[in-house]
Formats: sequence, C-alpha cells, structure tokens
Amino acid sequence: MNRLLRRLAVPLALALALSACGSAEQPTVTSAAPTDGVLRLSFLQDPGQPPDPDIFYSGQGLLLTQNLYEGLLRYTAGSDTPQIEPALATGWTVSPDNTVFTLTLREGVTFHDGTPFTSAAVKPSFDRRLAVNQGPAYMVADVVSVDTPSPTEVVITLGSPNSAFLDYLASPYGPKMMSPTVLAEQAGSDNAQTYLQTHDAGTGPYSLTKAEVGQGYEMRAYDGWWGPKPFFTTVDMPVISDLSTQQLLLNNGQLHAITHGLNAPAVKDYLGNPAVASRSLPSFTTEQVYVNPNTGLLADPAARKAFQQALDVDQLADQVFAGRSDKATGAYPEGMLPADLNNQPVQPDTAPLQAIAAAAADKQLVLGYDTSNPDAQQVANLVGAKLQGLGLTPVVQGYPTSQVFGWIGNQEGAPNVYFGTFWPDAADPYTSAHILYAEDGGLNYLGCSDPAITELLPIALQTGDDATYAKIGELATATGCWSNIAYRKDFMVTQTWLKGVAESHDIAAPESLRVAGLSA
Repeated sequence: MNRLLRRLAVPLALALALSACGSAEQPTVTSAAPTDGVLRLSFLQDPGQPPDPDIFYSGQGLLLTQNLYEGLLRYTAGSDTPQIEPALATGWTVSPDNTVFTLTLREGVTFHDGTPFTSAAVKPSFDRRLAVNQGPAYMVADVVSVDTPSPTEVVITLGSPNSAFLDYLASPYGPKMMSPTVLAEQAGSDNAQTYLQTHDAGTGPYSLTKAEVGQGYEMRAYDGWWGPKPFFTTVDMPVISDLSTQQLLLNNGQLHAITHGLNAPAVKDYLGNPAVASRSLPSFTTEQVYVNPNTGLLADPAARKAFQQALDVDQLADQVFAGRSDKATGAYPEGMLPADLNNQPVQPDTAPLQAIAAAAADKQLVLGYDTSNPDAQQVANLVGAKLQGLGLTPVVQGYPTSQVFGWIGNQEGAPNVYFGTFWPDAADPYTSAHILYAEDGGLNYLGCSDPAITELLPIALQTGDDATYAKIGELATATGCWSNIAYRKDFMVTQTWLKGVAESHDIAAPESLRVAGLSA
C-alpha cells in the first residue's frame, strides 16, 4: 500500500491562484469514432484497490468491477431515481418481515472460466465475501442460510429483519456472483485474493485482460455473455495521473471520455462546448467535510461546532461546483429521504471559531484531501484561506486514496479535517448512515461516533422508518464531525460520437458506466 504523503509544494495563496485559473477560450476537440473496436478511457490515479468486488470499496475502479462482475439484482441504468431490476436473478419475493428472500435465477449464464451459473454459486460467493471480511462484507453478515431448491432458485434467510437487503443485492458494492470453480482452484491461503488481483471470476460483459498497478487496465468483451454483444471489443484504461494530460489527450482524440476528476477550471473548458458532449448525471454523491474528533484543537466538541459554523457553504458551492452541483441542505444525499426530513441544522457564524483560535496555544490544522479529487483540493484551499483569516494556521495536504482508507479504525497520521467525496453503498438510507456514522462504518475515516446513533441504526434497519433516519442525520450533524456541502452530479465529458452514456449510467455507481451499453 502506498503510504507516501504528498504535501503541497506551493504556498496557499499561490495554490488558490492556480486553482482559480482556467482557459481563456474553450479548447477545440477533434475526434473520429474508432475503427478498431477499442474504447479508450482512463483513471486519474490507480484505483488503489484490486478489482476484487469483495475488497474494492473506492470510486473510479467501479468501472472495472461493474463490467467484470454481476450481482443478483441491480439498479436500472439511465434512471434519475433508483429502481431495482433483474440482473442474474429474474424475479424475487420477500417475506413480510424482511427475513426471507426467494429469487429465480437467470438461465444460460456462464462465468468467464466457462462454469455454468446456477444457485450453487450463491453460497460460495457469500461465504467468500465473509471470509475476506473487507468493507462490503456487512451486506451478507446476517445471512443464516442459503437454500437451493433447484439450479434456478435460491432462498436466502436472514437472522433478523433487514429493510435494505434488496438494495444490498442491487448495490454496485453488493455481493457479486463468482465462479465456484475459480474460488476453489485459486483459493490458496487468502481466498483467491492474490489471483483476483490480476484476473476475474465474474459473469459480466467484459473479462479482465490486463491489471498493472499504477500503469493501466484492460478489459475485453466476453463472447459467452448472456446479454447483447457489446459494441466495443476492448476497453483500454491507462492510469494518467495528471488532469491536464488527460484533457490534452481528450482534445486530440486519443481519449474517448473523461468520466471522473474534472475540476472547476476543466468544467469551464467543456461546459457548453459544442466540440464535446458534457453531462451532469444524477448521483447520490455528496461533498463531505470530515472533522477528526481524536486529536488537536478539534477534539473539543465546541471547537468542532465552531468549525462547522465557519464553513461558508454558499461560497464553496459557487466557486467549486457551479454549473454541475447544488449546495447541500441535508445530511443525506439528495433524494434519499423526503426533502422535509433531510436536514442539516447549522447556523453560519465565524465569531465562535475566531474566539477559539485567539485563545488556542496550537493553532495548526491539517486539512487533507484525496489526491484523486481535484475538487476536494480546491475546497481545502478555500477553507484554508478562510481559516487563515480567522487566526488559525492551516496546512493543506494531499493523500492517496489507499492511505485515506487506511485511517478507518486507525487514525494514526490522519489530518484534523478531511475533504472528500462520499456516496452511499446503495440507494437505501441505511447504507448512507451506517457507513458514514457508525463506529465501524466503512467510510467513517476519522473515527467519530455517537452512542445515540449506534442505538438507532439497527432499529432503522429493521423498520426502514424515514423519521428514524432523519433523527440519525440530525444527531450526526450535532457532533460537528460531518458536514455535507454539495449535492454532486456525475460530470462526464465524452467525444460527440460516443452514444449511450446517460443510458449506461447507474445513479448509485458514480464515476462509472456500463460499457456494454455504449456505442459509436
């Protein structure tokens, strides 16, 4: 795991000036549709985790896991509201108490190694996820039995009611079906984790043909896929860690799309530019501010609340996300709860933090951001400038995604504040509240918790009651640990000839596309 820390090498004022620069004129983009069947995309940084769906828990690498693997259910692509639809299961029923889920499985499906997909694959796939025990493992932790009355029917029984379980099965991070043959033959001593760093075991429209960490990845169309034959036979995805280089390659036609990581100046280059197709696609993504309650000035709850009040959300939304996202007014992603229940009660006021700063012996605050997220860097710079004006000493630092995930459960080396993009595991509010606010939440990077939230979460999961989730959101805001500053859209830029982009986008799977739905 790369633990190198990238500290900004330029003074804060200069960084702000650079981040505000954009092209005086929008670039000319020229491109012809490829004749070799190759779709050329890219990663702004290495996905940071192997394309193993039982491990991968980050963002841009969904492009790999979503096209290599399939789950039993999925969300309908191209919809601005979450709708669960068949994937490897074609039908399902749920018991009234949300404990028994009976699914009819699709026939004529094979894994990439040729093994037929039947009900016999479900339990090994669940078991493997539990054995690997990474972030998404919680989704199958309460499964007490998996019965297989026939090769095309499976009955999943839970130990307690779960109103979110169908969403787990449809989630981009949900349990994917994996070849039981591969899992057995390649198990080794790590449940096939080593093997699946460079191979796949899925049923998806594409198979993994290259995986070179830090260099690039390649997928090729799987001839045995049960769906329509993909238009693109190969998907090339080099790691290009410089956004300007990505833009240059897009502008001269060597890249066919940029699906993530476009910062505010880049958005200005392309928004309204007729030479490209730009899209702000529906998403549950938010831009979050995480405050570390375990160290430094902000260990004091009063200081955390003062910091929260000092955030100028209007300014941040206008300067960083204008034209592609909206100011956040609730603790949850937009549309996840009814609007009147999705609140974030904070009274803006800089005076409390200014007073705390004047009395503090240690005025330094480390403001961290994910180096794959240029927007987060710009937010950190803007907040840093604000804090300087209030008498604090901000230090803005970038961290690779892998290091950010390393803070979960161990905040050693973590910053005082972290700016990052967040989206829930699925469309159910539990998947947002649990991973963000629970003490053992998969994206609770800075280890904040509240006993009242811990008590309410299992109740909300059983009942699915929106009012309980609303209470959890208010409690979380009151800790001063979490602030939602923007409801983000998924901004993508493509060549004008690339078709099917919006129709291939899953509202719950940002920065990703179902490539089998694209064409020229």
